[in-house]
Parts: sequence; C-alpha cells; structure tokens
Amino acid sequence: MALPTKIEIRGGRVHNLKNIDVDIPLHQFVAISGLSGSGKSSLAMGILYEEGSRRYLEALSTYTRRRIKLGAQADVTSVKHIPSALALKQRPAVPSERATVGTMSELFNIIRLIFSRLGSPVCPNGHRLQPSLKIAQAMAKDGFQMGQLTCPECGVTFGAFSAEDFAFNADGACPECQGTGKVRELDESKLIGDEGLTLEEGAVASWHLPGRNFMPSVAAHAGVRTDVPYRDLTAKEKDFVLNGPQKKYKMDFVSGTGRVFHDFNALYENAHAAVLESAKSSQSERAQKRISEFFHYSTCPVCHGTRLKPELLTQLAGGLNIAEVSTLTLGELQGWQAKVQATLPAEMTPVAASLFKEFEDDLRPLLELGLDYLTIARNGNSLSTGELQRIQLARTLRTQTTGVLYVLDEPSIGLHPDNVSGLLKIMRALVAQGNSLVVVDHNVDIIQAADWILEVGPGSGAEGGQVIAQGTPREVAANPQSKIGPYLNGRADLMARQRKTPADAEALSFEVQDYFNIKDLKTSLPINQLTAVTGFSGAGKTSLILDSLVPAIRQQIKGAALPSQVTALTSPVKEVVSVDASPVGKTQRSTVATYTSIMDNLRRLFATQPLAKAKHYTPSYFSYNNKQGACPNCGGAGVVTLDIQFLPDMQQVCPVCHGERYNRAVQAVKWHDYSIVDLLKLDVNEALPVFESVPKIQRELRLLKEVGLSYLHLGESTPSLSGGEAQRLKLVKHLNHNQATTLFVFDEPTIGLHPLDVKTLVNVMQQLLDRGATIITITHDLNLIVNADHVLDLGPRGGANGGQIVAQGQPQELIAAPTGLTSRYLAEYWHRFNA
Repeated sequence: MALPTKIEIRGGRVHNLKNIDVDIPLHQFVAISGLSGSGKSSLAMGILYEEGSRRYLEALSTYTRRRIKLGAQADVTSVKHIPSALALKQRPAVPSERATVGTMSELFNIIRLIFSRLGSPVCPNGHRLQPSLKIAQAMAKDGFQMGQLTCPECGVTFGAFSAEDFAFNADGACPECQGTGKVRELDESKLIGDEGLTLEEGAVASWHLPGRNFMPSVAAHAGVRTDVPYRDLTAKEKDFVLNGPQKKYKMDFVSGTGRVFHDFNALYENAHAAVLESAKSSQSERAQKRISEFFHYSTCPVCHGTRLKPELLTQLAGGLNIAEVSTLTLGELQGWQAKVQATLPAEMTPVAASLFKEFEDDLRPLLELGLDYLTIARNGNSLSTGELQRIQLARTLRTQTTGVLYVLDEPSIGLHPDNVSGLLKIMRALVAQGNSLVVVDHNVDIIQAADWILEVGPGSGAEGGQVIAQGTPREVAANPQSKIGPYLNGRADLMARQRKTPADAEALSFEVQDYFNIKDLKTSLPINQLTAVTGFSGAGKTSLILDSLVPAIRQQIKGAALPSQVTALTSPVKEVVSVDASPVGKTQRSTVATYTSIMDNLRRLFATQPLAKAKHYTPSYFSYNNKQGACPNCGGAGVVTLDIQFLPDMQQVCPVCHGERYNRAVQAVKWHDYSIVDLLKLDVNEALPVFESVPKIQRELRLLKEVGLSYLHLGESTPSLSGGEAQRLKLVKHLNHNQATTLFVFDEPTIGLHPLDVKTLVNVMQQLLDRGATIITITHDLNLIVNADHVLDLGPRGGANGGQIVAQGQPQELIAAPTGLTSRYLAEYWHRFNA
C-alpha cells in the first residue's frame, strides 16, 4: 500500500474560508500567501495546526490530556492524512524576567554541565584543581548531589559544584536578588508628586493608589494640616506623612459618592507604606504597572548582576567563570569552546566530545538564523518578536523529529534580508529530516524558495477565503489570478507614493553616546518626510530610536533632562506617537467597535430608541461588559468554560446567547430593524451604507477603510489581529487631525502584511505626511524602504559589530552606490523589478 503524499482538506469553513477543498503536499516546503485577512492563518493555524495537534493529543491518556489544553475541533468536513502538528506562532509569549537567551535556547543547560564536568574547581583552602576525569566521574556518579573531591595539595575533602548548583533559577540563585540580578528599591523622590499642592489637592503621589484616597482625611484627623502646600508643612508633619505609624483612627468619613461612615476605623498608611502594601496586595497587571513607577531597579550589590551565588564564580572552564561566559555573544562561544578543549587532558576527550556535540547542535541553528550578536545573559523580555521566534525555531530543529507537520506563522518577522538564507537553510533541514512544512509568510524570497505555493484570496474578509492559485513558484508566477505572482516574476510596481526631494527640509538632529553598541553617533533626520531606519538585527535601531530619540523628545517636551545617553537634541516636534505591533486589548472582550468610538456611539444610539426609552434603558444597558446588557449565562464573554471531570476544561459557544454576548431583552431593541448584535456582525464595508445617516460612526468607518481594514467585523476581537493590522488600527485615532508638529515612530509596521498591503500602509503614511507629520519607521521590509524619502542604515552587522551609520540618504542614492548589507539587498531587489 502506497503511503499518502498529501493532506486532504474537504469543506474548510474556519472564519472566512468558503467551504474550500484543498490538498497540501506532504514532506515538502509549502508557502501560503494572500492579503491580510484573506484566510491564510485560518487554513494554516485554524485547520492544519488545530487538527494536527488535537488528534495527536486525543491519542494520549485521559490523565495526560487533563494537563494539556486540548484545542477545539476545526470547522471542516474532513481532514485526512494529517501528521502530528507543531506551530511557531506570530506572537510568542513574552518571557519572564528570569528567562535569558541561554535558558530559552537551552544552551545554558549545556554550559552548566560543561562547568560541572569539565571545570576547574577550587578547594576551601584556595588550591585550584585542574580538570580531570576524576572530577567528571564524581559529578556523573552522584547526579544532583554534590560529588566529593579531595584536594591533592592539602588533602581536604569538599563537595564539588553540580550542574544544578549553577542554575540561577534554582540552587545557584543569589540570596539577595533571588536570581534576578537586580534589586528593587523605593524611589523616595516619587512619593511626593508636587510640593506646591496641599494634601487635599493630592500632593502625595502614593496616596493616589487604589484604596488610599482617604489618607489625607486620616492625616487631618491625626493633626496634620491638609490645606497648606506640602512644602510649608512642619518637619514633624512631613515625617508623619512619610513615616507615620500604621494604626487605626476612629473617625467620621465621607466617601467620594457622598455617603457618610460614622465611627469609621480608618487604617493610616504613610506615603511609604501605601506603595509597599499596594505592591503586596495588588493582583492586576495594570495596578502593578502603576506601583512599579514608585520603584527604581539597580544592579544587585551581592552578585553584581550575575544572578548567581558569588562562590560559584571560583570555578573556571577555559579560563573563564560561568558569569563571564554568560556575557559572551553566541558568535564568541565557539572560541570559548576551543579554549576549554585546550585545557583538558587527553583522557577527557570522549567526555568533552559528547558534551560539545550537544553544545554545537544547540548553537549552530542560532548562528545560522543570524543571532550571533545576542549574549547568553540577555534578558528574554528584551528580545524582539523576530528574535523570540528564531530562538523557538532553533530549538525546534534541534529535536530532529521525523513525520511532524511544522506550521510557521510569519517566521521572517524582524529578519534582515541577509538572514533569510539562514532561515531557508533551517526550513530545508526540517523537510530533509522527513517532516512536512507549511509557512505563512509575505517575504517574496521565502515564497519563491518554496516547493509549492498555495494562495488564498482574492481579497480580505468576506472577499477572501478561496484558493485562487496553487502550484510551483514558476506556475504561480505565470498565473494571472495570483496577487503574489507579479512579485515572483518581477513585474510588480514597487512604488506606492511620490518620494519627496531633499530640498531644504527642516531637520531633527541628535547625538547618542555610549549606549549599548552605540558609542558616538550624530545624525539628522528630515522633518515632514518618511525615514526608514534599517540595518542588521542587533545593529542598534531600537537603541537609537525607541530607547534614545523617543524618550529624549518626550523629556524635552516636558522640560525635563534628556536621557543620559542623549548628549544633544534639536527638535521642533511637540508630540511623539509610538506605534508598535503589540496586541490591541488583552481579552476577547476588546473589539474593533470598543477600541474605536463606534461602540460608545452605538450605545447612545440604541438608548434613544422608543423601546429603550419605554424600558428606561440607559447606554450602559447596551454594553456586554455590564450586567444590565450581558447574557446572564456567559457574562458577556460569548463563550463558557466547562469543567468536565477526568477530562480537560472545554470552552464552547454560550448555549444561551449563542456567542452574541447580550441578553434577549437588550436584543429586542431595534434601530432600522437591526439589533445591536446584528450591527456588530457587519464588517466595515457592510456597515458604511447602514450608518450613512450617523456621521460620528460613519467617520470612524471611513477611517478604518482608509487604513485598509474594511474587512474587519465591528465585533471582531482585537487581540487576534496581526501585528500590522494592530498598528493600522492604532493609527485611526490620528488621521483626522493636523499633525504638523507630531512625530510618528513605527516599529516593524509590515508585520503580517502582503506586499500589496504594504502599499496600503504607505498610502496611510502619506495621509499623515500630508497633514504635516514626520514619520520614522524601523523596518527590514524592502517594499517599504524603497518608498521612503530618507534611509538611515546602521551596522555593519549586529551587537559589538554594529552601532555605526553605514549609509544615509535617499533610497535611489543607496541603490546607485550600495554601501553595506542593506543597500546591497535594496539594490538587488530594485533591479529585479526595474531591469
């Protein structure tokens, strides 16, 4: 019997997919292309990944399944011959402060083993023992317990450090900072917000925290004057405000609503205690963010930021301690490996070979993916989305699985064109190991390199959801129905706007010194033009723009001191709008309608209808976040979670409201024969004619269409939007105003965008420029770079080899005389379409 050669999908109806039938080749590299919102991710993640992972998990025992979240069954008639599936999603979870590049890539696990087996320990009397097979055997024999060693010089017996001892998230954690490398201290200067205000007017900033607003009344009851400026209080009164004893005072208290509490036992919390107690009791992320503003973080004085117990640093490998190795970049680790091996006796060669083979297997894919500039100790939460994805991808390759379906969603995010070849090498390796690979991406080089292309479209939302082209890259390039075809055959027009000439444009000038890999950089960027800041991953783009220029301008606007690394700034900008690709909203309760003003206007509109007036329904009744309007069964979530004994929790559409969120009484109120639920089901295109007579809603809908989001439904969950969609949605609020003194900063705005969607984005940027705005975009996207007025290219590589200006000027100047990696790729790409 012949083995199947393709995954057979019949009747795919996930999201906007229109009952499609499609075959996906097995054991090949398949690229899925299409406009934003066309249904690519619905096919890749919603069917292939969900069905592949769910069916595998269903084969496990009930005990195991209870501990793993089981995905919902996809809305599809049948899926045959699908392997077990693994996915790398577009937005990896942001790691905790305890995660580092070393722990996330698992390289640090091998490094800890190398130190425990191949290291050079020191006895309690200070004598250093050279690496030996005896030390390695002692550690291997005793596992996680300390192996016993005897010093050949003084005869003392002592316990050697195990691999577990070197873990800063376990036994090796510094006792002062618990392995974080930093200590948190209350910033005294933040407690009093404005000494010119009285206590009643809110002089004490920490008393603005939740539950502390009545502290001025308690202080007054204790004899402190609350009607004079804080600066005029006596030393005794100030001491009571800052350090007064925590005790209860019986007093009459008037709440903010006017209610009087007699003989109220009010617990006094001084300005310090208000912060410290809030930090202990507050659970919400929003509250913790407010509280964190009262603290500053400094390097731990005990471990000096190494996260480890100081005594662990006596053990060496290759002449370095484990903290020094952690400061090496991934690209420098091979040099350290050679030093370690040079210090070992011949008898240890087999042990070292075994450990370093695993070390090399972990390291190689990270280097091939262009992450050589990252250090082992780099905090995981400081990495970009693209860097996180590549670390995940490298770990995936190391497992050397066979027969698995890998589904990758936008793996080229944050990737410089020079890194694409390394990514393709990794992808080919996955297929060569006997796996199947499906990649959702918009990078033309990645799509061109696929064995098979599947294109979904033709449009977005309701206009998408169909297979419009499929075949080899050559076949798709020749298909007149294909949207990506012109980019594969070199016939596409790259330009979406008329670039400005340099003329005598006003400039924004600044200098940055000694900040990460930026040592002394001076530059000027043109006002009211589109500047693309480019460069190799880790070249310093974020450090220069997001970490230096943006906070410097904001500080200048406030009249405050510039950040220490910014030594000069000349800027006419009065406002900075930073637009990143972070999700809009955090829960499914956040929708397109709630993020814009559409929902508020809808609620007011429905509250004026005759039935609503007769029943005394206020606008709050038309919010699914209020109990008056929410479905009583699901509380307005639209879904319910079932706790099934002996089985995993299961989430399903609410059986009472059928996912419509509202109770029946509210749904009975109609406007032009539409209930509020009916209107939230409309996409922007469908809603435009419906709200022709409602200017406030009509205006928002037109703006959504202008930014290319006409396919979104008004009730669509915003956290599920792609990074590029989220950025365009954030822009809607700024398109109706004069922006003559506003700087817009975009961080990778083309995430999740097809080349044709990039043209739409450029048109949106042009609208901002027409209103007088200045735009800086950090990008690797060549389609966006060629449409810029000005390019600032950093490099030449990343990390210590970056932080310099490699090229600066108009795109055509860089194309005519390429200098550096970015310019060379830009020139090659331009000539591909303008031969």
